[in-house]
Amino acid sequence: MRSKDENVVRVVEEMKKVGVKELRGDKWKLNEDLVLKEGKIYVLKDEKLRAEVIQLHYNILAARHGGR
Repeated sequence: MRSKDENVVRVVEEMKKVGVKELRGDKWKLNEDLVLKEGKIYVLKDEKLRAEVIQLHYNILAARHGGR
């Protein structure tokens, strides 16, 4: 049985091959190399990858904070 992530990767690869940018209305979209689900970036269930994304996002927000 395939995991949800495996299915998403397979579908995205197929979408890229045939040039599809949107699937099921606006629920799933491709924007360059990003996979969006309902307007949010889809991140595979890889704990290391998710931690890196959170850390990068946090660092960007912290840089904007200005120490206040």
